[in-house]
Formats: sequence, C-alpha cells, structure tokens
Amino acid sequence: MHDDGRYDDPRVTGSTGDPVSRETDYPGWRPSGAAQSPPEPGQDAPTSGAPWAPSGDQPSNRDAPDFAGRPGNASPDARVIPIRRNTSAGARFEATASYQPPSGAVPGPRPAADTPAAPAGPYGPVAAEAAYVSQEAPTTREEDDPPLAMEAMRAVQILNPSGEVSMPRPERTRVMCVANQKGGVGKTTTTVNLAVALALHGNRVLVVDLDPQGNASTGLNVPHHTGVPDVYDCLINSVPLEDVAQAVEGIPNLWCVPATIDLAGAEIELVSVVARESRLSRAITAYPGHFDYVFIDCPPSLGLLTVNALVAAQEVLIPIQCEYYALEGLNQLINNINLVRQHLNPRLEVSTILLTMYDRRTRLADAVEQDVRNHFGDKVLQAVIPRNVRVSEAPSYGQSVMTYDPGSRGATSYFEAAQEIAERGVKEPVSRNA
Repeated sequence: MHDDGRYDDPRVTGSTGDPVSRETDYPGWRPSGAAQSPPEPGQDAPTSGAPWAPSGDQPSNRDAPDFAGRPGNASPDARVIPIRRNTSAGARFEATASYQPPSGAVPGPRPAADTPAAPAGPYGPVAAEAAYVSQEAPTTREEDDPPLAMEAMRAVQILNPSGEVSMPRPERTRVMCVANQKGGVGKTTTTVNLAVALALHGNRVLVVDLDPQGNASTGLNVPHHTGVPDVYDCLINSVPLEDVAQAVEGIPNLWCVPATIDLAGAEIELVSVVARESRLSRAITAYPGHFDYVFIDCPPSLGLLTVNALVAAQEVLIPIQCEYYALEGLNQLINNINLVRQHLNPRLEVSTILLTMYDRRTRLADAVEQDVRNHFGDKVLQAVIPRNVRVSEAPSYGQSVMTYDPGSRGATSYFEAAQEIAERGVKEPVSRNA
C-alpha cells in the first residue's frame, strides 16, 4: 500500500481539506498529482499538467520551504516557487489573539458576542470559540430542591394544620368492618391510617379494636395492658361503649376502644351468651355520641368476633395483599359474608376493596391487581398502597404513618384512599346506625 505521507486520507476520513505531511508543518504543501486548489481572485487559471501556484509577484500567506532532498515528500519534477508572506493576514490574526477579559473577571474563553467574524482563509472560516462564562455568576435554584418541596407540600396537605373539613362528611354514620381471614394483609395498618386520615380532615372517627393482639391500640398509642377497660367488657359484661372508648392523643376527633389479651377468651365465652352475634352491634347503637365513621378491626379468623363485626357493620372493607395466597382465601370470606347477609344482617355489603403491599417491580402484583379489578369492578379503590418501610416503622413509635412521615409514599397513598372513601360515601349515603 502506497504511503504518500499524509495524516488525513480522504478515502478514510472523507475530508476535502489539504493533506498535511508528517515531516513538515507547512499547511499548503501538496504532493504531485494531488487535487488543485482554486486560484485566488485576480489570478490566472493554472495550466494543465502542472500544480497551480501563485506568481512570484502575488502576495500570499503561504511559505514554501525547499523540500528538495526530503524523501517521499515531492516528486523530482515538482516545482518549488518562493512566495512572500502575506503580512496583512498575519496582522489580522495577531489582533484577534490580543483579547483580554474584563478586569475582575475570571480568565476564560472570550465572549461569543465580542468575537469578530472569523477570517475566511484559503482553508475555510476559523471555528467560533466557546462562550465566555464567569465562574462568579450565581446559579439559579441552588437552595430550592423540587423533590423536597413537593414532599413538604404533601405533608402539609395530609396533616391539615388549619383543622378545616377538607374531606366530605357523610350524612349518616358509616360502620365499616375491615376483615380478611388471611393474616398479614394490612387490616390493622389500613384501619389505623384511614381513621387518622379522616380524623385529621374534619371527620369524627371511632376505632374498635376487635383483635386480641391489640395492634390497632398500639398503632394509636392507646393503653391496652391488662386491667384497662376494653371491648371485652362490652361484649361479655355489657359495659357501655362510652365508658371504654379513649381519646387518641394528638389526633382530634379520633377515639379508640382498645383490646387486651382478655379478648382471646371471648370466643369461648360468647358461645353460651344470648344473642352472641349481635353484642357489638347493640353496643355501637347505644353510644350516645355521633360518629361519621366507625372502623372495626377484625382478627385474622372467621370466628364469633368476626361475625360480631359483620353483624354490626354496614360495609365491609377487604384489604388484599398483591400475592396469590391472599386471593386463595377470598372465596371463603365472600361466602361467610353472604351467609351473614342472608341470616343476620341484610344491609351488609362489600363496598370497598383495597390493594395493599403492591410491589411495582413484580409482574405478580400486576396480575393480582388485574384479577381483582376484573372480578370486583368499581368496588376496588383506584388508590393502591405500595410497599413502604415508613408504614412498618410507624407503629414502633406509637404513631400512624400519617403523623410519623406525612410526606412518604405510604402516607400519600393512604390519604388518597381515605379521600376516595369519603367521596364515595357522599355519593352513596348509607343508613345511620348510631
């Protein structure tokens, strides 16, 4: 392969510029046989067969050193013509390089606005230089972080420090039973956070903890140790509900009926009690005050405690974890609800389905969501509760996620679910039970 000493081979780079020798810095030199450059204005066209060069009397900015004796640079018949340097072109470039930045500014490239038009030489115009940017100029939005600002705005919206009624209040009391015989699907978490969200926005809410574990009482920071009056006294000893309910500290318009370990024996003791299925319903009906919402947190079973909750409620809220096991036992729960409706509580209906622990990274969560929405239709809330560590951390501090971290994704999701439940209650008012 022939090497003519050029760096830029037009066959490779596609460049149409002049080739440059590896052994000289002369920009206008060309080996014999190369393409001719056009003549300058006012000059005669070159004769065929010889490389073009300006006459000795024509000023030019090309210097032509003697290339004789350098191997591989020129053919023996190449003519070398001495050319005088164009001093006017050099003066233009020297004036351009004498630019100085303004006093007090950090040295850098010269401003694009002050740069004169680049001289058009024989090899094309000179490339424009980068714009001058001072390092002392202040940057915009240094102190504002949009994600933090959005989180703070959500926190203010959820906490509602003004105390205004921002969620609609139903015309009659809505008694909602949060039930699912599958454990670990988020029944207690849903009960606590929905109750706090509604109470923070102007609704009067009562939470009845019907689970012997007492997790709802823990989440609301209500004492539920042995000896504290609890829901067991209402079911077995017919103690009025108003004597057992406790106001939740820090949350206005929210009360809780705690559950102690004594409630674990209520399943056996209720077997011999008259009207055992409606004990809780009578206690709620006899309460002298008026509540907008009554949430009943059920145990993970289908025993007499859950039956008492289904008889006392008008609506059933079913939290469904986005996994297969949560769907497997859903049929049995629907069958039990239908039995209670037929024999004990004709007004009972499944009004709300809430998808919890949704993991958007898995296809399983999407598949479960599609199955539930196809089966239950409009009963499924549009709000979906994602997996969020803040929701799990909040009970260890005796708080709900609404007050523990109101700007988190978990708090925002439960707030949207509560708002959707409140709006549905206004469109479809239920009969008053208290």
